[in-house]
Amino acid sequence: MRVRRISVVLLSLVLSLTLAGRAHAAASKVEIKGAAILDHACGKVAVKHMGLVHAGKMDEATKLGSKEMQEQWKALPAADRTMMSGMMKETSKTEAQFSAEIKSGGLLVVEGNKATLTVKQEHKDANGTSTDTMTQNYVIDGANCWITR
Repeated sequence: MRVRRISVVLLSLVLSLTLAGRAHAAASKVEIKGAAILDHACGKVAVKHMGLVHAGKMDEATKLGSKEMQEQWKALPAADRTMMSGMMKETSKTEAQFSAEIKSGGLLVVEGNKATLTVKQEHKDANGTSTDTMTQNYVIDGANCWITR
């Protein structure tokens, strides 16, 4: 009888801890949509980074990345950095354009010290509708937000 009672108590404890853990995990996930993203540190970094890339200021843009990202960029051969910079500049937007896209189709999901920004844009023309999706990951360090993989 005593063993059965202990088993019931242990099972109840395990179930309670499991449910509490799931509740905590769900509570720590925050979703920010639209214009409110621009007030968050990661939203500000996203817009600044896009503007710097669009202006061709890759040295400044890479400083908005995590230490790991900065080291990986510096480790690339100069020819690769030049090629990647050109491709990034071609596909980039101005700060104003990117801010407008974030306002209309942005979602920033923050979980603990990590965040993911997803910006979806729908385009309609004579051929139909297409959707572009841009996703960027961030690591949050105190009040700072850094671009990461």
